[in-house]
Amino acid sequence: MAGTATAGALTIRPIEQADRAGWGQLWQGYLDFYKTELPGEMYDLAFDRLLSGAEGEFAGFIALVGDQPVGLVHYLFHRHGWKAEKVCYLQDLYADPSVRGKGVGAALITAVYAAADEAGAPTVYWLTQQDNATARKLYDQIAGVTDFIKYQRVL
Repeated sequence: MAGTATAGALTIRPIEQADRAGWGQLWQGYLDFYKTELPGEMYDLAFDRLLSGAEGEFAGFIALVGDQPVGLVHYLFHRHGWKAEKVCYLQDLYADPSVRGKGVGAALITAVYAAADEAGAPTVYWLTQQDNATARKLYDQIAGVTDFIKYQRVL
């Protein structure tokens, strides 16, 4: 897994057990942004998965300014029907509004790129809402948009 990276006062490192409270606050902000509510036990399950280190399970990085958590990213590797190597899905990315536009999102994505390179997974992909203009400004600088549209089973 990619290690710690520090740029000025910003540090990006793998999520650790001691990050639970700060991670929880950031993930709450992420879920609020997407107008989603989850029960407390889902927070516990998600955090346990992030720390499990199990094959095919999520991993994550946290962004810190000093010792203050200001951003997070979650990702996982999985097989792909068209490729021999695994691909990397970046599922969750969040920067606290107080640090947006200051390189936190780019640094977190760069950390995932490095983890993917280390794992031999040249493809990193993610989804965002079409009207997420602020994030898309960043994404347009560091990735290419595809012409795929997401469909999902509705129950």
